[in-house]
Amino acid sequence: MLDFIGVDSQLLFNTFHNSRLYEWEHPTDGRSVDLDLAYGAARAHNRGMTEFCSVDDRLLPTCYVPLADFQRAEAMAGESIAMGAAALLIASGCPAGHSPSHRALDPVWRQAEEAGIPIVFHVGGTGALIDPAYFDNGLPIPPDFHGGEENFRSVDYMAIPFPPMQTLATMIFDGVLERHPQLRVGVIEQGCIWLPSWLKQMESAMDAFGRHEERLRSLSLTPREYVERQVRVTPYPTEDVGWVTDQVGPEILLFNTDYPHVEGGRRPFERFERSLGDRSEAIRDRFYADNFIDLMGSAVHALV
Repeated sequence: MLDFIGVDSQLLFNTFHNSRLYEWEHPTDGRSVDLDLAYGAARAHNRGMTEFCSVDDRLLPTCYVPLADFQRAEAMAGESIAMGAAALLIASGCPAGHSPSHRALDPVWRQAEEAGIPIVFHVGGTGALIDPAYFDNGLPIPPDFHGGEENFRSVDYMAIPFPPMQTLATMIFDGVLERHPQLRVGVIEQGCIWLPSWLKQMESAMDAFGRHEERLRSLSLTPREYVERQVRVTPYPTEDVGWVTDQVGPEILLFNTDYPHVEGGRRPFERFERSLGDRSEAIRDRFYADNFIDLMGSAVHALV
């Protein structure tokens, strides 16, 4: 299928387990987290991912690292890298009991940085996107674009970017990207249309709170500069990537097929090409190849 689609490499994610992996590292119904279950399930997931991808170097496995426990997270990051992870998958939402920017998680980011692989967020890694009461509207449940009822629809689509927006902003403000300048972060299958307003909102936060918060005064770059340097985001094919690129620059967006899921559209190249319009070949090169190569680092060195 890679040959048929016309791409040289693909980052692989599990389809159904992100929400479960997230839930297992968060307390539910008043119960404490079962860390043995959370990390044991993640380890099994990671063995399956790396074994599946081991048949071809073009298949790049993502290995999940629960952040609920500092020491276990550090150990699992090391295990995953030794196992052959091309990226460390973490929840888009907040870990249980502490921020994703907590200093005790720096060993996780440092190991990814030193290995030259990214950390990545993916849709589904947040638990429930919105309060289910939003769907109690007195109307029939509409089908999603698969024709069924099991996936997301227009209302929960609107909430998809909120967790990575909050998580990434917190990591930027608390200096994670400052302390780890070579670390790359990928936001996968969570859209891109939110980027322009998010960047502006972070600039507004800096203006409003920069004089009073030491953590903000200690940053050497603006939020936009950290994002341009270290964050890469995949669009949905229905989004206007040409317009978003005009607003945020050519360094951030990267092409994705989402194969084998229908969310990627039947003709992703054609849709993105129409959206890019008369933008330059240099912008297209960054979108289709260079930003992915920059994100993936050592995981794709053998392929370029």
